[in-house]
Amino acid sequence: MSQGLPANIDEASEILGRVGYVCGRDLATVVFLALKLGRPLFLEGEAGVGKTEIAKALALALGRRLIRLQCYEGLDAASAVYEWNFAAQMVAIRSAEAVGSEDREALTRELFSDDFLIERPLLEAMRPQPGGAPVLLIDEIDRTDEPFEAFLLEALSDFQVTIPEIGAIKAEEPPIVILTSNRTREVHDALKRRCLYHWVDYPNFEREMEILAAKAPEAQESLSREVVAFVQQLRREDLFKKPGVAEAIDWARCLVALDAVALSPQVIADTLGAILKYQDDIAKMQGSEARRILDSARNAMPVA
Repeated sequence: MSQGLPANIDEASEILGRVGYVCGRDLATVVFLALKLGRPLFLEGEAGVGKTEIAKALALALGRRLIRLQCYEGLDAASAVYEWNFAAQMVAIRSAEAVGSEDREALTRELFSDDFLIERPLLEAMRPQPGGAPVLLIDEIDRTDEPFEAFLLEALSDFQVTIPEIGAIKAEEPPIVILTSNRTREVHDALKRRCLYHWVDYPNFEREMEILAAKAPEAQESLSREVVAFVQQLRREDLFKKPGVAEAIDWARCLVALDAVALSPQVIADTLGAILKYQDDIAKMQGSEARRILDSARNAMPVA
C-alpha cells in the first residue's frame, strides 16, 4: 500500500528502518532531500555497500513499484526505452494481406500503436503506476558510455522520452530516480549536477552490527561481532575485491547454517567463498593469514 513521502529526516530514517535498511543521518538526509525536491539521487561507492538496496528499501517503504534499469557496456537508448514487437507486427501484416486490406495508413497506425510497443524501464517509469510514481533504479551507470549518459541527461531533465512513430511521452508524475555507480570510471559532471550526490561508504562497527541484526537475526550476537570485526579487518588488507556488507550478511548466514558459534581458522577456510570472490584473494588467506587476521580482529573488537 502506498504511503506519503517522509515529512523530515527522522521520518525518512524511520521508514527505511521499518523495512530493514539501517542508515546513518547523512544518508537519511540526502534521501529526504531527493524526495522533497524531486531530484534524482546519485549514489556512488564500492560494490556491496548497499547502494542498490537503498532503492529497493525505498520502494518497499513507500509502497511504490520498483523499476530497474541494469546498465551494461553497449546499452543504448532504444534498449532502455522501447522496442517494437517485430514478430507480432509481421503477423498483423500477413493477416491484413490475407483479408485483402488496402488501407495502408490504417495498417501503419495499427502497427505503430501501443498494442505492438514493448516498454523498457525508462518508458515504463514515465507511465502512471498504481500507488504513485515508481522508484526508477538506474543501476551501475558507470558501466555505460558517454552517449548513453547524454541521452539520460535529457530524459531526466524533462522526465520525457520520445518515440519517433508516436511522439513525446512525458511523465504525469516524475519517478523517484536513484542512480548508482561503483566508480569503475568517472561519470560526466553534467549528469552528476542534475542529481543530489552521496558517497556510500563501508559502515563502522556499530552500524554493521545493526545491519546484521536486521538482515541476519538468526546469528547470535557473539558470532555477529566476530564476523563484523573480521570483515572490517579484511577490508584493510591488500585485496583485489574487498568484501562488502552484502558479503558479511551472506557469511553470517552461512555460518549459522553450519551451526558455527564462533570463528576459527578452519571455519574461515571452509567458508571463504562467501566473503571473497577471487581466487587470488582466497589464496592470500591460506595458512597462518586467517589466524593473524582473526587475532587482529579480536584485539580491535570494541568491548560489548
